[in-house]
Amino acid sequence: MKLATMKLPTIQQPKAWQDLAERLSAFWQERDARERKILSIAGALVALTLVYLVLLNPPLVGRAQLDKTLPQLRLQAAELQSLAATAAQLAQQPPAPLVPVTREGIDAALARNNLKAQSVLLTGDMLKVQFTNASFAALVNWLDEQQRSSRLLVTDAAIDVQPAQDMVNATLTLRRSDKPE
Repeated sequence: MKLATMKLPTIQQPKAWQDLAERLSAFWQERDARERKILSIAGALVALTLVYLVLLNPPLVGRAQLDKTLPQLRLQAAELQSLAATAAQLAQQPPAPLVPVTREGIDAALARNNLKAQSVLLTGDMLKVQFTNASFAALVNWLDEQQRSSRLLVTDAAIDVQPAQDMVNATLTLRRSDKPE
C-alpha cells in the first residue's frame, strides 16, 4: 500500500513580526557573552515572577483565606441545619389552641402590658379599642400578643403621636383571622 504524501502550506508571518524578530536578533548579536548571560538571567527572573504572580500566588492566597473562613462557615452551616431541624419539628406540631376573644381576656392582656383602654367594643370577630396617652412599645407588644394568641389582625389603625416620648393616642380595629400564622 502506498501512502499519499501531502504538502503542507507554509505559513507566512506578518511583516511586522519578521521585522521585530530581525531587530531582536540584531540586538542579541550585538551583546557580548556576559551581557547575554545577565539578560538571560533577568528574563528568567521576570518570567518566574510573572508565573508566580499569575499562576501560584492567587491559589495560595485563596487557600489561606479559605483556611481562615472555613471553620466559621462550617459552624454556620451546622447552626443552619439545627435551625432547619427545629423548624421542621415545629411545623409538625399542631397549631396552638385558639383563645376565644372575650372582654375579660382583652382586659387581662391590656393589664399585662400596662395599658388602659379608653373604650373597648367587642362584636363577633371584630374588636375596636381606643387608647389615650398609651405607650407605643406596650401597644405593639399587646398587638403582637393578640395576633399570636387570638389571631386578631389590625384592619384599621389611627395613631397620633404625642409630645411625650413613646406616647400615642390610638384607635385600632382588629378582626380575627381564620388562617393560622
